[in-house]
Amino acid sequence: MEVLKRRAFSLWPPSSRSCVAFFTSKAYSTVSSPPRTESQNREAFRQAVVNTLERRLFYIPSFKIYGGVAGLYDYGPPGCAVKANILAFWRQHFVLEENMLEVDCPCVTPGIVLEASGHVDKFTDLMVKDEKTGACHRADHLLKDFCKDKLEKDHELSAEKAAELRHILAVLNDFSADELCAKIKEYSITAPDTKNSLSNPYPFNLMFQTSIGPSGSSPGYMRPETAQGIFVNFKDLYYYNGNKLPFAAAQIGQAFRNEISPRQGLLRVREFTLAEIEHFVDPKDKSFPKFSEVSDLELFIFPREDQMSGQPTRRLTIREAVSQGIIDNETLGYYIGRVYLFLTQLGIAKDRLRFRQHLGNEMAHYSVDCWDAEIESSYGWVECVGITDRSAYDLQAHADRSRVPLVAYEKYEQPREVEKLTVLPVKKELGLAFKGDHKMVVKALEVMGKKEAMEMKASLEDKGEAAFRVCALNKVVTIKNSMVSISIEKRKEHQRVFTPSVIEPSFGIGRIIYCLYEHSFYTRPSKCGDEQVNVFRFPPLVAPIKCTVLPLIQNQEYEEVAKQIAKSLKASRISYKIDVTGTSIGKRYARTDELGVPFAITVDSTSSVTVRERDSKQQIRVNVNEVASVVKQLTDGSVRWGGVLLRYPTRSP
Repeated sequence: MEVLKRRAFSLWPPSSRSCVAFFTSKAYSTVSSPPRTESQNREAFRQAVVNTLERRLFYIPSFKIYGGVAGLYDYGPPGCAVKANILAFWRQHFVLEENMLEVDCPCVTPGIVLEASGHVDKFTDLMVKDEKTGACHRADHLLKDFCKDKLEKDHELSAEKAAELRHILAVLNDFSADELCAKIKEYSITAPDTKNSLSNPYPFNLMFQTSIGPSGSSPGYMRPETAQGIFVNFKDLYYYNGNKLPFAAAQIGQAFRNEISPRQGLLRVREFTLAEIEHFVDPKDKSFPKFSEVSDLELFIFPREDQMSGQPTRRLTIREAVSQGIIDNETLGYYIGRVYLFLTQLGIAKDRLRFRQHLGNEMAHYSVDCWDAEIESSYGWVECVGITDRSAYDLQAHADRSRVPLVAYEKYEQPREVEKLTVLPVKKELGLAFKGDHKMVVKALEVMGKKEAMEMKASLEDKGEAAFRVCALNKVVTIKNSMVSISIEKRKEHQRVFTPSVIEPSFGIGRIIYCLYEHSFYTRPSKCGDEQVNVFRFPPLVAPIKCTVLPLIQNQEYEEVAKQIAKSLKASRISYKIDVTGTSIGKRYARTDELGVPFAITVDSTSSVTVRERDSKQQIRVNVNEVASVVKQLTDGSVRWGGVLLRYPTRSP
């Protein structure tokens, strides 16, 4: 993994080399200044992007006049437009294309729902406190920052020590509170701002707790994800879909996580927008009828074996990854392909996008396979989409707690004789033997597979006891004959009843937006060459404003033509902005470039106008009555700029 971290910056594509040039521009360095390190270059680039975004009101800290609140941000007018365009494309690309069932569930969730899902007990991060000021920090972040800082800056670090730090980074997600505590003490890690000593790590639940109703007797939480609303509605959605599998349900909505120490701007916030899909499928058949549509896509794949052995990412087609067993099944592979197409069509650079498989210590115990779409930014590789095969865990957990079966049916043409395994734990005996752990033992017995159950049955009959591994306890226990009854019955069935598996793509919209900002940002010299002009190269698909209308001079005839064009643009549902300020046309172009507006219409006569394309700065002459139609074709993608150049006379900028 460290090999990739060292090479990360060099992976930025030629199309983004202007970022590199920007780092060494006059605005950020002088001849007499010492050369910047890679870390300083990244920081300078990031600061330029963030300054531009905040100045042009893409986003700003929330409650700014009161000093703001960490981890909360407001989207301004262009930011809202970019977000709305991305969500509209997400609906088109997934919900409409795949005929998904879209739902909209409440943000406030009863406590019992999140108890069943495991969030109340397990949705925690380990926190430490500054022992003098009480300031809170995430323990794993402090250890991660320490390891990265030593690896990047300590040039006298021994090979043995460097290998140790890299190993910690690789397995950090699996550290217990005791292991984190030991490492923090071993490396004498202190509070980053004050250098004071830290408390021992302890769990902090990330959900915002509330109560439903005035009495306070019904506990609730602000949802940490949108998925649970879909799971608890499975029965009704299955019926709405004609009792047929597979099908997918989708939801866009706000989620809330009370982050311990938010940082990295839009990448780690306390309230954010998620777009999630829950694809319900027969666990015995995870093929996908449209798999061939994405199977030949070639993309960067980072399997767990390559991560552990220090190998770089490799390019594979999705077909190769599935056939080689790297990606577990066709449905998972199909969604990886659709996510790739979604992100790259938004404007994410193809060679700064990879799909990384979760390591064993990152995987939830119920997951079959899990991949993250990671986008490279100035912060490094950022997880923006998770694509997970969650097996049948969620539906089974809610069915157990609610006592409502969340199952699907496969009807047989002819009755089938089947062997039915029945495992009946004797809860009284198990309770006496295992005390507080007996519930986990009972659960493990109930979900045993047929082979394991028959081996236990044989051992119980032969020896009166059997060794049994309980994964939740991470140990082997002894089960005696009196603790469980295991039998096999033969009977005829007319249908198969089963709990569907769930494959979930989950999109962090704010993270995607921020990475898109970085991937779209570049600078170029002004026409006079005396300053650098900031540009966002948004595709028309996501640009906050599709075009600007600029009367060349303050002239009543030109302004009337501008109003006529604006009326046509409005009728075609094209977002636009009229700029009638008296500043030079060059400065007005620069203002629109900085907002990422792809096209500018300059009114310089009453019969025809100039249409300018943002990145090439090329211009064409178009009749006033045609211009709205031309811009409409360009913004909806039915024609490209190159095609327009062949149809209309060009003009030198």
